[in-house]
Amino acid sequence: MRQIVLDTETTGLEVEKGHRIIELGCVELVNRRRTHRTLHHYLQPDREIDAGAQEVHGISAEMLAGKPRFADVAREFLDFVADAELIIHNADFDVGFLDAELGLLGPDAPRITGVCTVVDTLALARRLHPGQRNSLDALCKRYAVDNTGREFHGALLDAQLLADVYLGMTGGQATLLLDQGAGETAVQHLATRPVARDGLRLAVVRASADELAEHERYLALLDKQSGGKTVWRTLGQRP
Repeated sequence: MRQIVLDTETTGLEVEKGHRIIELGCVELVNRRRTHRTLHHYLQPDREIDAGAQEVHGISAEMLAGKPRFADVAREFLDFVADAELIIHNADFDVGFLDAELGLLGPDAPRITGVCTVVDTLALARRLHPGQRNSLDALCKRYAVDNTGREFHGALLDAQLLADVYLGMTGGQATLLLDQGAGETAVQHLATRPVARDGLRLAVVRASADELAEHERYLALLDKQSGGKTVWRTLGQRP
């Protein structure tokens, strides 16, 4: 299975007001493993960047001088994501901007959902952790993903962080983490960390005679206290 973890940075929040993508970052996963293939571009938007947006991502108009426009990288982008499953945090936002950029290429240009399927990790996180903070920073903390270098939002950096968060949310070795955010009650959550399985050989350690005898003594005690309703006994009698 091929997946592309994607993030964008934009000139502002409202695509309806003509805001544009100024950074595009993609990270490839194949069979839930990073391939180290990425796609990353800073883009010339041909418009001003909102001050509030610049405070978030730190990208200025001067930094984008001489950078390509989305139209210049559109074919490379579409080839990179073709037939993949896109993993995006708050997917409606990024897909809306990508579709707007593609729409500027002409009426025959594809739309994202015509090229890829999309998984929204924000919606997934809200199902897994209802009533809690599910920003990328909060999820990094919850799944023990190191985001200490995230002074500003950045499309490629955030895609890399989201890749680790997504793998944590959807499979791996279970570990109990203490998740406590501002204004939240400390609650233990079952989080996951991916584990490399190549060459993994699990040792089978069987109970000793003394351990089996101790187990039987404990079951006898449970039988006495439960009136013969010990679950271990009833499971052992099932066909």
